[in-house]
Parts: sequence; structure tokens; C-alpha cells
Amino acid sequence: MKPDGELTRGTTNPNRLRRVDDWIARTHAATLTGAAEAVVVDLGYGATPVTTVELHARLARLRPDVRVVGLEIDPVRVAAAQVAAEPPGLTFARGGFELAGLHPVAVRAFNVLRQYPEARVAPAWATLTGALAPGGIVVEGTCDELGRLASWVLLGKSGPLSLTLAARLSTLERPASFAERLPKALIHHNVPGRPVHAFLSALDAAWTAAAPVGVFGARQRWIASVAEVARSWPVTDDRRAWRRGEVTVAWPAVASPG
Repeated sequence: MKPDGELTRGTTNPNRLRRVDDWIARTHAATLTGAAEAVVVDLGYGATPVTTVELHARLARLRPDVRVVGLEIDPVRVAAAQVAAEPPGLTFARGGFELAGLHPVAVRAFNVLRQYPEARVAPAWATLTGALAPGGIVVEGTCDELGRLASWVLLGKSGPLSLTLAARLSTLERPASFAERLPKALIHHNVPGRPVHAFLSALDAAWTAAAPVGVFGARQRWIASVAEVARSWPVTDDRRAWRRGEVTVAWPAVASPG
């Protein structure tokens, strides 16, 4: 959502959100399959509805009766998206952080809050999580235009729970590259003395130390790097996730005080 109220998302690569979609389906399958009514919101789908269409297709494999609703503030974008609608499973409506009165079990909000001042993050999070169905989640984050780098915060009713970094390992130069793609809540805190900076620095140092492992490929180098970081940081996922180029760390370890 831009400061003028327009929800937007770039459309360079229609598959750029596949990684987060797969992560939601994989790590929160029980949330989706256990809900009495599986309503999922894609907040701020942008100029075209392609990412919402893809989200529905991916989650429908897990739960055929899932109902995915794409929300945008701009009525012109909502009207244009109607050609892609397949009700009741896939619909588009006008709405913002209040989620148009819906109470979803999951919300995906990507490249939305990054366009706001940091002061707007906490109120937006509170509004989003306050609208969730019991046990629901919000996945709020950012990615680059090609989906090579992404990061997201997992939120529940109680607030932020974890930070996930995800990379296309074949194009990853070094973990420091995540700096420009951190969620809005963290991007301005990536400075010496702040927890998120310490975490990225530790991951970057481990990546440098694991350079000899790189002869076996970027995946093995990443796994070695994350395994080293996990010795001193509360990494909450395992090698299966690391093999996919991901790492998830508990939110309190990277959040700045206050």
C-alpha cells in the first residue's frame, strides 16, 4: 500500500512469490486443513491478479475448498481482476489492512508495508492480526522483482513469531544481500549494535568460512553456513528447509528493543 492508500506490488516475475506460497502450504498445512472455513487473503496483489491466482492454485492442492480473496484499495484494479475470478474459490474485492471485514486463517502481504514509514508497521500488524480467525497467521514480507531474495515475518494473534530468509541459492552472492530485502520492521535496524545486523553478520561470516564447501555447490555451502549459525542463534527450522535456501529464526532474537 503506497502512502496515498494504493496497494501495489511489482509484476516483473509472476512466479516470484512461489517460495512463500510453498512455505505457507508446507509449514502451516494444519492451519489450513484444520480450519472450519479456509479463507485466505492476498493483500495488495498489485497491477495484475496473477500472484493471487497462483496462491489459490497452490493452496487448492492442499485444500480444494480453500477460498482465496485478493484485496486492493484501487477500485480500478479490483474491477480489472474480475476476469480472473473463479468464485467461490477465487475472488477479488476492495480492501486494505482491515481485510474488508473478513476473518481469514491466513494473510499474505508482500511488498506492501515496505512502502510505508516504519511507524505504520505496528498499527498495521495489529489491525491484520486482530482480524484473523482463531489460530490464523499473517505472513508479511518483501521480495525482489525476480523472486531471488525474500524475507518475511510470521505473525499470530500475539504478534510476530519469526523471521524467515529465503534465497535462490544459484544466484546468492552472500547473505549480506538480504539487507535490502528485509521487512520494513527490520530494514532500518540493520546497523551495527542491532540484533538483526548481528544475525546477518553471523550468517555472512559463516558463509565466508564455508567457502571451501562451495566446491560441492551453493546448497551445501548454505547448509554449512546455517548449521554454524544455528549453534548460537535460535534457528527454528531444519536441514530440509536449509536445502531449499531458507532459514527461520525466532523473532525475539532479531527484533530491536522497543
